[in-house]
Amino acid sequence: MRYFVHIAYNGLVYNGWQKQPGLTSVQAVLEKTLSDVFKMPVGIIGCGRTDTRVHASQFFFHMDMEQEWDFDLVFRMNKLLPHSIAVFDIIPVAAHRHARFDAVLRSYDYFLHTYKDPFLSNLSSFYLLDKLDFDKMKQAVALLPQYRDYRPFCTSPDKYEHTRCKVMTASLYVNERGDKLRFQISANRFLSRMIRIIMGQLLRIGKGEQSVDEFENYLIEKRTPEMLNPAHPQGLYLSKVSYPYLNLPPRPEFSSILQNEAELSWHQL
Repeated sequence: MRYFVHIAYNGLVYNGWQKQPGLTSVQAVLEKTLSDVFKMPVGIIGCGRTDTRVHASQFFFHMDMEQEWDFDLVFRMNKLLPHSIAVFDIIPVAAHRHARFDAVLRSYDYFLHTYKDPFLSNLSSFYLLDKLDFDKMKQAVALLPQYRDYRPFCTSPDKYEHTRCKVMTASLYVNERGDKLRFQISANRFLSRMIRIIMGQLLRIGKGEQSVDEFENYLIEKRTPEMLNPAHPQGLYLSKVSYPYLNLPPRPEFSSILQNEAELSWHQL
């Protein structure tokens, strides 16, 4: 029997989702926990691969289990897992359903703040900046759904069969004081470090180091920028994953406090 497992995690102490020899990953911790529970090796496949220190307020993985269980597996896993990983739901699905390949939409949020806050630094990226040009940044963000090939904004583009991504939505939000920024983007797929690279480009535009035309020319010409500096990882959240047969809302109790638009009075630019 195949199951989808709905989770969330704070990625600060992990070397990304995917298992890597000698490194601590979210996948490795979950597989060990499940193997301990069932007293047998359990492998899992995730809906994507987040980078080191990147978070997920919604994430799915699938696992195949021949044996049934007569206990509350959600409770058991949450009791054994570290505080940085939470399990919400375990959903039986057809045997051919796939957590990664069946996903039709992924949404990410990137948060940054421009003042020093020791309590926010693990949830949002800190950039000591002043007077960002939000209008120019908004113009650049509005261009993203108009283009399909994101070869300029990824690392190691040649490892992909193609670098086309269908960006459905892209928006920029700012709080009332103008010292917290939220970049939100949804697409059918994303390339390696694509969102962090785009965010780095937006910051350059906001600081006046690059024009909106230059940004668009990279997309038109499929040319990689000379300054390819990805934004810090800890501000990035995988925030929503949708399937044709499964569309669960993210659990608000594990979403970043920064995603509470009403509380922080986010204003779309």
